[in-house]
Amino acid sequence: MRFPLPLTLKIAGHILKHKLKRTPRFAMVLQLEPLHTCNLTCTGCGRIREYSTSLKDMVPLERCLAAAAECDAPMVSICGGEPLIYPHIEELVEGLLRQGRIVYLCTNGVFMRRKLCDYLAATYSPEREPLLEQLVAEELISPAQRDTIRKGKTDPRPVIRPTRWFYWNVHIDGLEYTHDLIVEREGVFRECVAAIRLAKRLGFQVATNTTVYRETDVQEIEDMFKFFSWLGVDGHTISPGYDYDAAKKDMIRRLGKNPAEFFLTRDATRQKFARILDWGRRFNLLGTPVYQEFLAGLRELTCTAWAIPTYNIKGWKAPCYLITDAHYPTYAEMLEKVDWEKYGVVNGVARDPRCENCMVHCGYDPSGALGTSYQPGDHWKNLLYNLRPRPKPCPEGAHVQAFNGVSIGRGHLSAARKAAAAAAAIRGNGNNGHSPVPAARAGSTTPASRAISASDRPGPST
Repeated sequence: MRFPLPLTLKIAGHILKHKLKRTPRFAMVLQLEPLHTCNLTCTGCGRIREYSTSLKDMVPLERCLAAAAECDAPMVSICGGEPLIYPHIEELVEGLLRQGRIVYLCTNGVFMRRKLCDYLAATYSPEREPLLEQLVAEELISPAQRDTIRKGKTDPRPVIRPTRWFYWNVHIDGLEYTHDLIVEREGVFRECVAAIRLAKRLGFQVATNTTVYRETDVQEIEDMFKFFSWLGVDGHTISPGYDYDAAKKDMIRRLGKNPAEFFLTRDATRQKFARILDWGRRFNLLGTPVYQEFLAGLRELTCTAWAIPTYNIKGWKAPCYLITDAHYPTYAEMLEKVDWEKYGVVNGVARDPRCENCMVHCGYDPSGALGTSYQPGDHWKNLLYNLRPRPKPCPEGAHVQAFNGVSIGRGHLSAARKAAAAAAAIRGNGNNGHSPVPAARAGSTTPASRAISASDRPGPST
C-alpha cells in the first residue's frame, strides 16, 4: 500500500462516520500553529509578517491539545513559524499521539538533527556504539554530539520517537540552489538532506513539502522527487504558490518585488502541474488523485477550507489557512458564523477576488477525499490509489546533481561574497596581505553544513 493501513483506516473511518451522521462540515486535518516565530524569512511566506505584532506569543500546551480534541481531526499538522522553536514541542507531539492523532511535524529542517540527537541520547546503550561511530563517519552527527549522546538523557521532557503515527514533514522547494534562494539562506538544503538521512537511519517516517512558484522549473521538481525518493523519503506533498494577501504585502514591502512575477495564476498552475498524474504513479505523492487531476486542469473542485481548519495564538482562523477575515474562540462557532458560500471558485467564477488564483491543497485536497465535487468513479479512484503498492525508491536519484548551489560555489550569495572578498583583499594589501574578513565569514559553511558537505551525492538510507 502507498500509505500504512492503520492510517488509511483511521482517515476512512472518520469520513464514513460523519457521512453516516450526515455531518455537513467536519475537520479532516488540523493546521496547528503553536507559534509564528521562525528562524528563516522564506520568500513567498507572509506568516511571520501577518502576525508580526505577536511573534513572541505562544499557544499554551493545554490549549493546543484542547483545540485538537475540539475539532477531532484524525490528522494534525504542526506548523507555524518553525514548530521546533516551540519549547513544549515534545510534549505536544506526545499529547497528540496519546489522543490517537496522526501527526505531521512541518519543519524547515534546521533544528531537526538536534531533536534526533535527543532521541539517540534517550535510547543510548553500549550496543548502539557501532551505530554512533557509523553516523560520525557519515558526518550525520559530530564527534561532540556523539560524546553528548553517550551521557544519556538528562532532560526530563519526553523525546520525539519513531512511530507509524508520526511523520517529519520537511520543507523542500527544489534542489540546493533553488531551495536556498527561496529560504533566503545558503546551506539550508544541505542541512535538510542530512536531517532526512539521519531520521531515516533511526527509523522515522519522513515526507517532503514543496511549493511550486512561477519560476520553478518543472524538470527540477521531477529531479527533486527522484533524489528524495532515492534517499528513502516516505512521501511528498506538493502545492502551487498562491498570492494571498500577507505574502503579497511582504514581497512588495520587504523585497520590492512584483508578486505577479513570483506566484502562480490558475492557468500557470495547470501548466506547471501538467505532469502530476505521471509523478503520482512514479513517486509517493500524498494526496488524492482527484486533487491531482484538479491541479492538472482536468476537472474542477469546490473549496472545502473548513475541512482543514487553522488554530493559532488568536484562535480559529477563518476562512482558511491563507486568508484571514476573523478569528473565532471555538471551532463550532467558526463553522456556524462563517458564510462559506462567499469563498472559493465555482464554475470558473471567483466568489471572492482573493480566491481567484488559489488551487492550494489546504482548500482543495480534502474536496477530492470528501467527494464534494463528485464524479462517478472518484471514490473508487482514490481507493485504488491507496491500495496500489508504494512506488519503489527511484535509482535515477543517485545521478541527480542535487547539490547544485553553494556546495559547488554557485550559491545565490556567491557573487556578492566574491566581490566582498576581492574588496577586502585590496584593502588588506596594506595589512601584510592578510584579509581583515573574519575566518568565520570567509566561507559559507557552518558546523551543521560542514557535516554534510563531503559529498554531492550522499549514499542511500539503510
